[in-house]
Amino acid sequence: MAVERVEKRLRTVAAALDDAGIPYAVVGGNAVAAWIGRVDRAATRATKDVDLLVRRSDLERRTQALAARGFRREDIRSRTLFVDPAEPSRRSGVHLVWAGERVRPSYGWPAPLVEEAVRDPEGFLVLDLPALVRMKLTSLRLIDQVHIVDMLAVGLIDDAVRAALPEALRERLVQVEQSADEDA
Repeated sequence: MAVERVEKRLRTVAAALDDAGIPYAVVGGNAVAAWIGRVDRAATRATKDVDLLVRRSDLERRTQALAARGFRREDIRSRTLFVDPAEPSRRSGVHLVWAGERVRPSYGWPAPLVEEAVRDPEGFLVLDLPALVRMKLTSLRLIDQVHIVDMLAVGLIDDAVRAALPEALRERLVQVEQSADEDA
């Protein structure tokens, strides 16, 4: 049931932004699930929230579009999120990632651009695969490593995706692969 609520939230937000003509890209666990689901639906993992890559300059228009669907904007420190009226928890909210900006000052690369989005067969805009892998390898939290291993397991990260990565991120990919092999 929780998975269905997250999927409904994702579709509601995507429809609101599409209707308003506001660019976005689904990122995070939902983007990973969208790509993995194209290969093996049973290999997808659930996630509790919706992460969107967006332009900072579209914030007011986005706020209006989502408020019309009942979402409430919250600005917490350096983060902006939208809380779903059906499940008013920050943990299950819609979290924004600013396109073209570093998610954290320590990150070596900025977040991708919304122009790197492609239309998913399910109808929403999702970050293209090379940009998603780049984003996951940039942050390299434990969940990002798990997502990379999942994408490797279904064959999504091929030579073309590898070639699109900066050298330092290709090295991180090799480290994640080696760690997964050691744990297997």
